[in-house]
Amino acid sequence: MSDLSVVIGQLIRNARNNKKISQEKLALICEIDRSYLGRIERGEVNLTVEKLYEISSALEVDAKDLLP
Repeated sequence: MSDLSVVIGQLIRNARNNKKISQEKLALICEIDRSYLGRIERGEVNLTVEKLYEISSALEVDAKDLLP
């Protein structure tokens, strides 16, 4: 995937770790598969804007904080 996907994935992982939320818990909140969340965090998939907002809402951060 692109460098942008990798950076966004790292920012999501950092925000999740800062909130001390497991991948499994975040995936449940966002109603996505845990393995898909792992692929997002590794930058292996193109994340939709809608999904970015769902993840940011679940992490209680602004979506802009998950963008480089």
